Amino acid sequence: MNIIFSEERMPGESIVRLFREAGRLCAEGAGLDPDNLEVSVTFVGEDEIQEMNRKFRKKDAVTDVLSFPQFASADLIPANDYVSLGDVVICSEQALLQADDFGHSPERELVYLFVHGAFHLLGYSHGTDEDKSLMREKEEDVLGQLGLVR
Repeated sequence: MNIIFSEERMPGESIVRLFREAGRLCAEGAGLDPDNLEVSVTFVGEDEIQEMNRKFRKKDAVTDVLSFPQFASADLIPANDYVSLGDVVICSEQALLQADDFGHSPERELVYLFVHGAFHLLGYSHGTDEDKSLMREKEEDVLGQLGLVR
């Protein structure tokens, strides 16, 4: 999976490598060829993500990650064409706070947020308990393969 990072807040090389590997694992876990997929990732501050959350989700609060998919469902993602799945926006400050709250590394939290966003772009949701369980299982599988366990 090709990941395009915003140049103004480019993460360190270790995070870039982990995101690329995580993206590959997410795509394969969804039954898609990672070489045909592209995702845009942007890191923002609390004010910016709160503004985006208010504008796009009508929730006036800071959040950790937002996803903006290009396809309404996984069935609409072309299997053999090179496509952009959409955008993942991560609030760096919120990720650091959550890593501390959950007692794991900032690296794990950042990768988790990317994986969570990527699975949304791939058509997964957590609207029902069944959907949430499946999505969490897929997220934990990817993180486990990367050695980023709780």
